[in-house]
Amino acid sequence: MNVAAHAGEMRVNIGGDPGRDDYGLPPVDIEVPDDARELDRDVQAYHRELRAQRWRRRTRRLAGPLIRDGMVLPLLAGCLALTLLAGTLLTVFSGAQLTVRSPGRTSQRLPNATVLVDGQKASLRHLRGLVLALVPPRCKCQDLRQLATEAVSAAVPFYVVGARGVQIAALIKQARLRDAHAVEDTQDALTSAYHPAILTAVLVRIDGSVADVVEPDPDKGFQLTSELRSLVPHPGGTGLATVAAGPAGG
Repeated sequence: MNVAAHAGEMRVNIGGDPGRDDYGLPPVDIEVPDDARELDRDVQAYHRELRAQRWRRRTRRLAGPLIRDGMVLPLLAGCLALTLLAGTLLTVFSGAQLTVRSPGRTSQRLPNATVLVDGQKASLRHLRGLVLALVPPRCKCQDLRQLATEAVSAAVPFYVVGARGVQIAALIKQARLRDAHAVEDTQDALTSAYHPAILTAVLVRIDGSVADVVEPDPDKGFQLTSELRSLVPHPGGTGLATVAAGPAGG
């Protein structure tokens, strides 16, 4: 039996026949539970889906500016610039430590102490226009021969200084340093002044002042030929033709 409503009338087949209704819509099976509590699971699932949608929208709003091209590229460029800056500073500071130009040690005179030069007493203040190679205990001294070669090339006297307990004469003989002078720092005057942890070169000018204190580069060793040549004036350059580099009485 059909029921008709005049205002916006709708005709529904209430006879339970699964056929189409009078409006031509497809058949729909609607199950109405006897107890509304049976819908709790569906309601909870619906609310969970709404919360998930809100979370996704909130996440997109917060992360959106960071994932746009306008922000990613500047961030990457900034990180790269900081990395390059850090690498440059590390290289500069590492180089400064490897090649020592010690403030306060240059433009001063050698300690006022007595040493043994080739077995004879001599004052450090009388050693001028030369290079001192300070050899600490247990020094491997791979760069000692290179430093000696550079000194010979620059025509600068070469003195190898051993701290107390270092067999300096034996080291010179082992390294075959024919033109080197053996200096025994019996009072540890040079060791106390410069604290050499590795082989260290002390460059002394003709006036007795210290021009430089240098440690070898771990890759290149010593490269001091030009600096060594500046220690001794050229003939006719300053009127000083000789170098007071030999041992003098204490």
